[in-house]
Amino acid sequence: MDFQTKYITPDIKLSVYKEKLSTTEVFFDHHMLIWSISGETKIIQADGTCVFNPGDIFLIPRHKLTSVILTPKDGYPHKSVAMHLSAATLKEFYHHLELTQSVMPLNDIMCYKNHPLLESFMASLIPYFDMQDKFPENIAALKITEAISILRSVDIKVDRLLANFEEPGKIDLVDFMEKNYMFNITMEKFGYQTGRSLTTFKRDFKKSFNTTPQKWLTTKRLELAYYYLQEKKRKPVDVYFEAGFENLSHFSFAFKKHYGYSPTHVLNQSSENLR
Repeated sequence: MDFQTKYITPDIKLSVYKEKLSTTEVFFDHHMLIWSISGETKIIQADGTCVFNPGDIFLIPRHKLTSVILTPKDGYPHKSVAMHLSAATLKEFYHHLELTQSVMPLNDIMCYKNHPLLESFMASLIPYFDMQDKFPENIAALKITEAISILRSVDIKVDRLLANFEEPGKIDLVDFMEKNYMFNITMEKFGYQTGRSLTTFKRDFKKSFNTTPQKWLTTKRLELAYYYLQEKKRKPVDVYFEAGFENLSHFSFAFKKHYGYSPTHVLNQSSENLR
């Protein structure tokens, strides 16, 4: 079995990918605290790409479009522990606190390399995944509270992320789509991210781009893939996901239909021009 997931609770899990890399588009409803045990984790968001290696602990903000690529490496599977920090849990935690300063929004991935408090905390969870009996809910709640408390003790900025409970509001559609077109999510989620219903999203999109969202998205994604192939000399199998396509065959079909030749042709022509 290439993939295995164990749960302490629905909010705390251990994931193992043994042989093949895993790719997924994610819209996190909760903040995610992740400890990378082995393998490589690539997180792609509109404002940049982060690569995490064994030992890294990082916090991914909720409500941001994210592409995740999990890769086994150096003979080891991709293995990680993830903890959901839900808005309900965080509201309960911060209800008992008086923050000394206003909470200014912070939406960047936060990385904590080799911090002994966080490392020892995350490592302490491992034995629980092999328990035969159900993990007590009250103890699980305490572990999540402990994680939040440790984060606050090691990073004074983390309140700006964890104590911010604002939901996405209506934002500039053109700016958002130009930055996020490569994420292969539903139109409903694009609408939610821009603060619009599906109907309003499609109407505003037509006004802004004079075409349908699907046609525009396909063209933009193909242009990005072409850039990766020609300028970055990357193989089709390495670009289709990051360009926003579900699989290699769909990407190859759409590319050839749009340009009249295959993705491999672009790569081969680019290589010949260098000779």
